[in-house]
Amino acid sequence: MTARILVVDDVPANVKLLEARLVAEYFDVLTAGDGHAALATCEKTPVDLVLLDIMMPGMDGFEVCERLKANSRTAHIPVVMITALDQPSDRVRGLKAGADDFLTKPVNDLQLMSRVKSLVRLKNVSDELRLRAQTAQTIGLQELARVDRPDEPGSVLLVDGRASSQERLTRALKPIADVAVISDPQAALFKAAESSFDLIIVNANFDDYDPLRLCSQLRSLERTRFIPILLVTEQGNDERIVRALELGVTDYIMRPVDPNELVARSLTQIRRKHCNDRLRASVQQTIELAVTDDLTGLHNRRYLENHLKLLIDRATTRGRPLSICITDIDRFKRVNDTHGHDAGDDVLREFANRVRATVRGADLACRFGGEEFVVVMPDTTPEMAAIVAERLRLAVESRGFDIPQAATVLNVTASLGIATLRPHGDTAEALLKRADMALYQAKNGGRNRVVAAAA
Repeated sequence: MTARILVVDDVPANVKLLEARLVAEYFDVLTAGDGHAALATCEKTPVDLVLLDIMMPGMDGFEVCERLKANSRTAHIPVVMITALDQPSDRVRGLKAGADDFLTKPVNDLQLMSRVKSLVRLKNVSDELRLRAQTAQTIGLQELARVDRPDEPGSVLLVDGRASSQERLTRALKPIADVAVISDPQAALFKAAESSFDLIIVNANFDDYDPLRLCSQLRSLERTRFIPILLVTEQGNDERIVRALELGVTDYIMRPVDPNELVARSLTQIRRKHCNDRLRASVQQTIELAVTDDLTGLHNRRYLENHLKLLIDRATTRGRPLSICITDIDRFKRVNDTHGHDAGDDVLREFANRVRATVRGADLACRFGGEEFVVVMPDTTPEMAAIVAERLRLAVESRGFDIPQAATVLNVTASLGIATLRPHGDTAEALLKRADMALYQAKNGGRNRVVAAAA
């Protein structure tokens, strides 16, 4: 994972130490010695995360964070405060200022890097939503709904194995959310999938159950994939925290739980969920008619041609990889000729469903035209693109297509061509052409295979 991190601290030795740690993990690092320099950097340079000291002359970290969050251009940059302050009141103040986390010096390296990577992943998803909203506006559709609305009540699912902590946590959360409490983790999984929650809090206090299993299951289900998860865990269990963040847990809090910190962290996650929900709803409402394929429900060629240019510009500016995959249903004309166009439509719809189920959250799947589909994969190397494409090929081949119109099940395969953005400049047209040539080679090579374009 690559990202641009801004380190803000008035002590050069602290800056050098953090910079060395981040560079060792292949992050691009910018530095600032005071709050004014930090704000200026964030205004003019794309930044993926800010590591912010609090005790600085002139403008302290709390004020810097508040200004970042008040500016629409920088409000969505994650902020991690790193400081020697260790009182609960300091953490709460930082979280209320808009910080995503508050780490106390000396910082555990493994925990720091896990938190950085987790927040960068979250920002990538949020950036993708905002970029899609920008695309909708670019192609001349109606104004998107505002996302800076006042706080709305939250809906929280608390998964906790002990009655005493259930009562304490519910009492603390009552002013900001409606709380549903479940003691059985598997019952909680079904409840989360069936209902609509803004936050799931998992208390790691079960005697005979690993709470990270529930967190993993929540991330694997389509209905719960984007719900923030807050893990309550004991002090000193760094290994569990690191593993939780790797699995997609959004935030964590240590026991004994400070009620004010719990409320602050929960509010941060609920606000982010509401914001992303509104973005998704706005994008869906404004682009549905103009840029959605009626038959498959995927984005159409018009949307792809506009959005791919934005994705390429972003990848080029940030020095990140980007890959695309063009896939074509093998011998699709034979389906139409043998079973009729209604059966062909059934195949296209089911094919689109399998594409949608296979690609990742930040990927963009489109129907390019006819039986041809395109998947755009940001932050994806050629090797990873080949893995995703092969997974899609197997998803198509492994199970027959049930065709109600023809009262039959058809065996369908697909050919796929992939190409990756060249590091020293590329265009959407050139990238699509290379992927299309790779698809042509896959067809000529016998079909039902993945071929990568030459670099």
